[in-house]
Amino acid sequence: MNRSAPVERLHDLWDNTSGLNAAQVAERRATFGPNTIVAESSSGWLEIVRSTVRDPMIWFLIGTAVLFIWLGDLTEAAVLGAALIPIAGMDAYLHRRTQASTEGLRARLASQARVLRDGREKDVPSEELVPGDLVIVPAGAYFPADGLIQSGEALQADESTLTGEALPVRKAPLEPRPVGTGSVTVEGEHWGMAGTRLLTGEARVVIALTGPETLYGEIARLSRATQVDRTPLQEAIARLVQILLVVALVLCAILAGIRYAQGYGAVDALLSAVTLAIAALPEEYPVVFSFFLGLGVYRLARKQALVRRAVVVENIGRISCICTDKTGTLTEGQLTLHKALPVEGVSDDELLTIAATASRAETADPLDLILLESARPRNGKVEAVFPFAEDRLREVAVLRSPEGSCSAAMKGAPETVIEITTLSEEERRLWRQRTQELAASGHKVIGVAIRSFHDWSGEEPETGFDFAGLLAFSDPVRPSVADAVREAQDAGIRVIMITGDHAHTAAAIAKETGIGTLDPRVIDGKDLAAHIDHQEAEIDFDVVARCTPSQKLDLVQALRAKGEMVAVTGDGVNDAPALRGADVGIAMGERGTRSAREVASIVLLDDNFATIVGAIAEGRQLFTNLRLSFAYLLMLHAPLVATAALIPLMGYPLLYLPIHIIWIELILHPTALLVFQNLPSQNALSRLSKGSRPSFFAPREWVTISIVGALASTVILGGNILNLGETADVPHARSMAMASLIITGSAITAALTGFRSRSAWIATAVPVLSAFAAIQIEPVARVLHLSPLHLMDWAIAMFGGVIISAGAAFMTQRQDLGKPHARLHRSGQSPS
Repeated sequence: MNRSAPVERLHDLWDNTSGLNAAQVAERRATFGPNTIVAESSSGWLEIVRSTVRDPMIWFLIGTAVLFIWLGDLTEAAVLGAALIPIAGMDAYLHRRTQASTEGLRARLASQARVLRDGREKDVPSEELVPGDLVIVPAGAYFPADGLIQSGEALQADESTLTGEALPVRKAPLEPRPVGTGSVTVEGEHWGMAGTRLLTGEARVVIALTGPETLYGEIARLSRATQVDRTPLQEAIARLVQILLVVALVLCAILAGIRYAQGYGAVDALLSAVTLAIAALPEEYPVVFSFFLGLGVYRLARKQALVRRAVVVENIGRISCICTDKTGTLTEGQLTLHKALPVEGVSDDELLTIAATASRAETADPLDLILLESARPRNGKVEAVFPFAEDRLREVAVLRSPEGSCSAAMKGAPETVIEITTLSEEERRLWRQRTQELAASGHKVIGVAIRSFHDWSGEEPETGFDFAGLLAFSDPVRPSVADAVREAQDAGIRVIMITGDHAHTAAAIAKETGIGTLDPRVIDGKDLAAHIDHQEAEIDFDVVARCTPSQKLDLVQALRAKGEMVAVTGDGVNDAPALRGADVGIAMGERGTRSAREVASIVLLDDNFATIVGAIAEGRQLFTNLRLSFAYLLMLHAPLVATAALIPLMGYPLLYLPIHIIWIELILHPTALLVFQNLPSQNALSRLSKGSRPSFFAPREWVTISIVGALASTVILGGNILNLGETADVPHARSMAMASLIITGSAITAALTGFRSRSAWIATAVPVLSAFAAIQIEPVARVLHLSPLHLMDWAIAMFGGVIISAGAAFMTQRQDLGKPHARLHRSGQSPS
């Protein structure tokens, strides 16, 4: 992957043969700080304890145990005290699991580095490295920071940590090259990246970026920050939890009052209310969402999309329109001079010389650099430069020759240059036609003109130029783009190309990449307002040519106003407004400016359109998995809460005791957090089903969840009442209810996951096996206030689970519950 390096650090690469001295090291450490790529985690055991004690289940157990001690039931209190161990252990495990991806990064970092300082080799802790250090990396070792390779032969590196690609990557030393100021993009083969490992050869690497400046450090820092960011959906879930909590407390108070009125006593009434409260407490939802949010950062980073803002994990899977740049995103971004068409009497070399005179190396513009490499500017002193601007579409340099005469060299958009030359109308028509012919074949075309004069007024010359000719440049389309565009459009994602190029050039690239139709609809930027001013008018074009930054922002706002979820790509300072105004702003990591990267919510590490489509697919899969996890929680919580409330309200003995709620929680948490997030990607993008009403679940999906929950509640309720019988065998009836509930949970897990992962098999089988062991082993059953079931009881419970599983699977498939869709909230709206 290509990265930008400060120019002054390139000088370190070629000038540095004996390493830094002690004074240089001290000075640079004071400037850049330590090479702390992944900071030591502050979430040690103390943080785990803090997280665990925030779990309301812990305090429920402690409070209930104290209640039993007060009643003199020490055995029950001891059982609840012992139950603290698995609950606290599960909390600790899940907390560590959410932190493991960040902390685990440290295992991929070099702890020591062999560095050359003052001409001598020495081993130092990698944290002590500074930019400019010359490091020796042997085969099998990890690169200690992001560095540029100075020397080495037959080098190969394993970059799977950053890219997910298992194949070795070839590495080579960076040859000396002319550089200007600021920063310069260096090809990926010349970088040794922190967290990646050298497989073959021995490399000498000059450190360019340390600590959080490294790509590895940036991923870790952003991922850790994402864990604590609160997004609109997270806020909405928090509000939903608060509402459900209030409802649960009201139900608990009603249940306690009814139980007391039924003559069960104050202790039974209190225990009924507390048990219902903990069964109904929806604390899993914000935990699950935060877990998925943090996970999304890593999955998207492996797709070469570096997440900078947490909200993008919510939004990227819902993108319905991509407004993409052409150069460098759809194309390779490597212009080459293809053809020179000078006017009669002007040679190719003279045409290039005039164009080079109107170019500046310090801009780092690829076109300027090509022209300066192709020809030497005219001799003389540059008196003034009138730079290229979106409203001018030309650049003019005023040059004073050694003899004292002045000339103005101009290059820019052909239609602009042609208009201010001395060409006749017939000649203008001819050159416009040639421009269109070149542009229609996908070339970027510029016009070149020159004007000579004796006295210069100090103002920009705007008339009297002699037309010199046209220069045509080619920028090949990236090989993967056409397939990515087709995949996006097949999935219902609209692709609009926005470019500053000529309309014919834009149309040729759009046709080659498959954007829009076989005959892409192209409009000019100046005509954009007429197409988007009317609210009811359809945005029916595929390409906007000669588009300015303000027009780009206007288009983004118009698309969003029509209900589209818009992603925008950009690389320059002038793209910042559109990047900020989009739902998902995507900056180019290789050639993008710092301003663009700072306002964007995603930075593409490879500047490739195909990466955007891959990130959308990953985002959709993440959100699909999140929705399945929430559906699982709702489908299982519904019968748990319904039966916990209805059985006591109907006058029967308590169905669930505190120990049973603990048992269910030990199944709910790891399944919701670990099983559904681990479901594999479907790879291909599925089509979005668009609707006018935004929601987390569509109405038909709420119907699915409600029917499955009601069916499970009926099975559990009926099984409990029937097994109570005339003798009111409470332990036996409770065993039947617990067996039915746990088998129901496993059936729902099987239906929603489709057994698409090993963890899905485990989460389906282990709860059922635990229920069988706990119920059938009599001493264990006695402690849990249960009694062994007959074979027929198990058969009935399993049959009920099969019905629920079949119903959930059928309705899930029919209602598209396992597929992403567009009916998800916009920022600030609550899920419904």
